[in-house]
Amino acid sequence: MGEVRYDKSHHAGATPEARIANRLRNSGDATHADHHAVHGTGPTRTHTNIDHSRNEQYGDGHPGEGDIRGNKRGVV
Repeated sequence: MGEVRYDKSHHAGATPEARIANRLRNSGDATHADHHAVHGTGPTRTHTNIDHSRNEQYGDGHPGEGDIRGNKRGVV
């Protein structure tokens, strides 16, 4: 059987363990989530990120274009 080689510059890692860990990581936006839960421990585990909705979550609000009367929409 031949030797198994891994590309050292691969974005997921240079070892089989690093690539598996990359596949099993949380792909959601856990940094901004209000709650984060992991269900299970194996390769079929799931990550749940719960983010309570807010009007201005990540930055300044954008009032958008005016309506037909020229009034701004949304939160000012």
